[in-house]
Amino acid sequence: MPRLPAELIPRIPAPVRAVARNAVWTYGRATAALRPLPDFLIVGAQRAGTTALYAYLRRHPAIAGPPWKEVSFFDRHYARGERWYRGHFPSTLRLGWAGRREGDRPRVGEASPSYLFHPLAPERAAAVVPGARLVALLRDPVERAFSHYRFEVALGREPLAFEQALDAEEERTRADVERMRTDPAYVGYAWWNFSYLGRGRYAEQLERWLARFPREQLLVLTSEDLFADPGRTSAAVLGFLGVRDRRLPRYPRLNAAPSADLVPAARERLRAYFAGPNRELYELLGRDLGWDT
Repeated sequence: MPRLPAELIPRIPAPVRAVARNAVWTYGRATAALRPLPDFLIVGAQRAGTTALYAYLRRHPAIAGPPWKEVSFFDRHYARGERWYRGHFPSTLRLGWAGRREGDRPRVGEASPSYLFHPLAPERAAAVVPGARLVALLRDPVERAFSHYRFEVALGREPLAFEQALDAEEERTRADVERMRTDPAYVGYAWWNFSYLGRGRYAEQLERWLARFPREQLLVLTSEDLFADPGRTSAAVLGFLGVRDRRLPRYPRLNAAPSADLVPAARERLRAYFAGPNRELYELLGRDLGWDT
């Protein structure tokens, strides 16, 4: 299957994307026995630079994956089954050719940034790919929340002002969370789109993954480091995956929205809200990420 550059996918009309995805799904499911499961997952977080990181990795000749980012198997599509999931990955024949050309076995992976947040994703991933290496890319939760909100507004899904949306989040998402725990096939619309605060409580999300995977299989990076030095951050991921570093001529910023200022009152509110969750995260990681300054 040919790879589509991550930066081009949002520009493809939705009906065309749907037709292309269905064609890939049909062909992939039919040839699933010839396709491996992934060696690594970029599990999140949403609006944290995962599109850029995955695009940088996919430009390395020893990294392979689906034609597009966000397979979303362990959150939205788990009921489709393992054959459907395998169908997204390159064939063993193609990987063999790439390995002989490069002198190194290609590492196969995918990036679906809601895996980190989904309450059932860790146990599902542990059941299907227990040996996978996990990469979590975390962004200052204040900036992440506002970026997420602006993304939903741009898509026409969010009618509320930012602070109104924060006030409404718990009530909006409560029913979805309760149903998801009793109906594994259900993914709530409100939970998926309006979880501005919930997605920024990283410690509780990472703890779910660490309850299912050994700590040495998890690499936690920050978006701030990726934005400041994408070459170095990408090299850290390649090293974690056991692939030799190969720097790109350039690392363009991908999927970034135009900057906008968060009003001071809202910023202070979010800083206060995330102060406790950030301390829990720093204790879990054993390092201070400096987000409270």
